[in-house]
Amino acid sequence: MPGFRSITAYLPDRASTLGLGLLAEVFADRSHMGLPAFEVTICADRPGVVRTDLGLNVHVEHGLNRLAGGELVVLLPGNSFRSDVQAVVLDAVRAAHRRGAIVASHCTGSYFLAATGLLDGRQASTHWRFAADFATRFPAVHVRADDLYVDEGRIVTGAGAAAGVDMYLHLLRREHGSAVANAVARDVVVAPHRSGGQGQYITTPVPADPDDERLADVIAWAAGNLDRILSVEELAARALMSGRTFTRRFKAATGATPHAWLRDQRLRRAENLLEITDRPIEHIARDVGYASATVLREQFVKHRGVSPRQYRQTFGSTGRPVRSS
Repeated sequence: MPGFRSITAYLPDRASTLGLGLLAEVFADRSHMGLPAFEVTICADRPGVVRTDLGLNVHVEHGLNRLAGGELVVLLPGNSFRSDVQAVVLDAVRAAHRRGAIVASHCTGSYFLAATGLLDGRQASTHWRFAADFATRFPAVHVRADDLYVDEGRIVTGAGAAAGVDMYLHLLRREHGSAVANAVARDVVVAPHRSGGQGQYITTPVPADPDDERLADVIAWAAGNLDRILSVEELAARALMSGRTFTRRFKAATGATPHAWLRDQRLRRAENLLEITDRPIEHIARDVGYASATVLREQFVKHRGVSPRQYRQTFGSTGRPVRSS
């Protein structure tokens, strides 16, 4: 099975209880479901008690030396993010990255990661509420305030609060394949992938009214008919809306245009078929609504960075995905 198995998470002072819970839930033991078993270790500045933002005391058995053992190192968020980070913490994270670990953070945990200098010259996400402050404190980092997560190879950052789940599922999908990520998402009862960015959560996206149910029905119908050519006009007609109204309401509800959403659904369906079937790529292309394997390959390379054949070789075998630095 490709991908990381050992995870070491750094728990800062006044750590986010939600952040710790999300990590524990996504990477819980599901080996009985035939899914990868992850070894999750929590460490802190030193062994002992760490107090969370809710006043809970978490007994942490390990100090920073455990960062040396994780294939995935996660810097969890906490309310102490505006405080100076101890040099020994920064050194430990840099050392983990040098030896080849994936280093990830989400929400205010991105402040700790930025303090290491590893984000300099890179793009990163954090909670939208702190994006302006983050950009001021770390001018060498290119902040993408609207993105739920940003993938820079062995450096991955996520947006605020529950967007940590999006980041973790992305890492599972990237390192273990979409079948594993989708199975975990189903067990956690969350969407396997949320299109769009965190900007859609800054204000309430769509007021509830009868149109919402029709829109949901059309989205479900489109997801079940990806092998067809689907136009905005046809989808809008099914929703009993004009094309302009449908596009506006669709983007408000999903964070993406109908075209972008359909492309993403087609590619995710193709990923799944490449993993769990031996169907020829030409047939898979038609199954997901593309005219030929050439078109599927163009879209796959553009949006996934690898060809369908390379993806199948990685996740349909015991090969390990290639990660950039």
